[in-house]
Amino acid sequence: METLPPLQKCTVDKFSAIVTRTHTFIHSIAILFMLYYRLIINLKEIPISFLPYWFLIFVSELILSFLRTLDSAHIFSPVTRSVYPENLPPDDELPAIDVFVCTADPIKEPALGVMNTVLSAMAIDYPPEKVTVYLSDDGGSVTTLCAVREAWRFGEVWIPFCREFGVKRICPETFFQAAEINGGKDYLLERENIQKEYEEFKERLKKAQENGGTKDTGVQFGPNRDAVIEIICQRGCGAKNNGKAKLPSLVYVSREKNTSHPHHFKAGALNVLLRVSGIISNSPYILMLDCDMHSNDPSSARQAMCFHLDPKISPSLAFVQFPQRFRNISKNDIYDSAMRNCFVVRWPGMDGLIGPMLSGTCFYMKRKALYGTAIHKDMDLSELKKYFGSSNEFLNTVITCINDKQNDTGIKEFADNKIQEARFLASCTYEEESQWGEEIGFLYHSVVEDYFTGFIMHCKGWKSVLYNPSRPAFLGSSTTNLNDTLVQGTRWNSGLAEVLFSRFCPLIYRLKSRMPLLERMCYAYLASQPLYCFPAWFLAIIPQLCLLNGIPIYPKVSSPWFFVYSFLFLSTLSKHLWDVVNTRGTMRTWWNEWRVWMIKSITAYFYGTLDAIMKLYGFRKASFLPTNKVVDDEQLKRYQMGIYDFQASKMLIVPLVTLVILNMISFTWGVIGKMILEGRLSDLFGQVFLSFFILVVNYPIIEGMILRKDKGSISFFVNLLSIFLSFCLLFIGSIFVR
Repeated sequence: METLPPLQKCTVDKFSAIVTRTHTFIHSIAILFMLYYRLIINLKEIPISFLPYWFLIFVSELILSFLRTLDSAHIFSPVTRSVYPENLPPDDELPAIDVFVCTADPIKEPALGVMNTVLSAMAIDYPPEKVTVYLSDDGGSVTTLCAVREAWRFGEVWIPFCREFGVKRICPETFFQAAEINGGKDYLLERENIQKEYEEFKERLKKAQENGGTKDTGVQFGPNRDAVIEIICQRGCGAKNNGKAKLPSLVYVSREKNTSHPHHFKAGALNVLLRVSGIISNSPYILMLDCDMHSNDPSSARQAMCFHLDPKISPSLAFVQFPQRFRNISKNDIYDSAMRNCFVVRWPGMDGLIGPMLSGTCFYMKRKALYGTAIHKDMDLSELKKYFGSSNEFLNTVITCINDKQNDTGIKEFADNKIQEARFLASCTYEEESQWGEEIGFLYHSVVEDYFTGFIMHCKGWKSVLYNPSRPAFLGSSTTNLNDTLVQGTRWNSGLAEVLFSRFCPLIYRLKSRMPLLERMCYAYLASQPLYCFPAWFLAIIPQLCLLNGIPIYPKVSSPWFFVYSFLFLSTLSKHLWDVVNTRGTMRTWWNEWRVWMIKSITAYFYGTLDAIMKLYGFRKASFLPTNKVVDDEQLKRYQMGIYDFQASKMLIVPLVTLVILNMISFTWGVIGKMILEGRLSDLFGQVFLSFFILVVNYPIIEGMILRKDKGSISFFVNLLSIFLSFCLLFIGSIFVR
């Protein structure tokens, strides 16, 4: 039997695996010694009056130990992958791909950036008749509808240009900024013409935005609105550009919205796209992109197909995840906006188990995987309706999908005969009495629909892979100011805490499923991540108040148990440093990540946990705020210079400044009053050092409070309020901590 040429190869990083496993074993032994000290030795030594504070410290150490143990599972077996797209079948045998691009707010997500993403998706190196791009406009904006029509018009010249000259930067904005040179005089002349077209395109978008769209759209939008579905142009319809190239199809979708019906945020919008695309193109694979995450490598689809078409892994493969990479990250990256710990350290480790988590964007998903494992080929229409709703047209496409057949219904036929059916599928009542969001499609139980949907898929036996090519497949824009970073983090951690506090908690849900223990630990770690807020708050307050009152928390320097705490502290720092350096990071990256972890623990993790608890008990309804994509030039300049911008909500800044002031007082009095005047260096050294470490890591906050006077510094009112709150803590400590 003839052996087929390989499509992909997986290589285990054995050295990193050995280092991680050895460190985890030694670190775990030290954790057991620490817990033994707290529970057996230290508990006998303390007075009864100190039990509440001892308990809070013990809980903090227990949570940190628990999370550290879960986190170690991420990199037990890291792998890297390579692909061989030259071994793919011919173009006419490649499966079709639908591309989903989502936007939700025309103000926070400007039309020009969204259209650049759409155009880059249309320009991927894939047979154009096998690509259909869908834009979900969940904000219901006339401006966006006008913009997508203009994008098609510009695409008629942009996409043939990309294909003729082999352009790699297929996003127009980044292409013209980079001045890519690909050829001689013909290329330069054509490039100049295309740039003029692009400037005219931008001007038309600007006018449309200023005028709130145009009057000839033929549709009306509002809080309560009907579904709008428009095929901007059919395949091959006026898109041959004098015989140069065909264009993929482009479809605009704005689902029906009604304030009396839940819309389930992004997951709801994606499920509408799943249904509407089902009766238009019904491609077996779906590329999901956020509106600011443009395609940066035209070959990404072929790279993904190297996994999806590999017979060794394809039957159980749900999705191929590409790491999120960002074009606006500074060299210093003071807010850890690149999230490198996830995409560079943790996800490759999970790939060595059964695959990385679904990460919201930059993934090629198998449509069949979104239809659930309970669906089988022998089900009749009446059974399918219980899962997928009442549309017979859509149910026929489901049957086509689960039977692994290609859809041969043309878009022209669809446009003439089925537009009303598509609007019905996009109505806000269609999902009633069905399993959409419960078992079918993207799931609704959390605002982090990507994490939750991926978790349930992995529980059902599906697998995933991570592919991290040398050239980023996709590039987006990340947060470049403190406020957006923490607001985004609060939303994510609220969703993660929702899962943790629900019946879907990874620690207990479907324990008999086919998910390996280590993979479950990875999911449990991310869901439990908001719990970092408790040790962060406790360890920033309790040891400091005890220090001011001369109460020791940690063993004496002369005690052998002090070595245990010292080892755990240094072990944690050094392992993180190893992970950073081993993935081509720097010491500055390592230090910035520590600082951001502390800041997020006090703010985003805390407010996210609080938000989830309030929603759990019905005190608050679920909400979703899109991350702001509009760039403030002053804030961006400070970010590029590595200067913190404290123009953020007082709810976010005041707790940080309050705790820094408390630690400044604690450290000063601990050194002068306790160590020097009273000579208590040995028994209070641990607490003094803790305050010192907190102050050193958070030096930018001290700088913003005292040394800086620019617009991004901490305001006088915030300083004043924080001083008042820190003295309130000192007053409470003087009464209760004795």
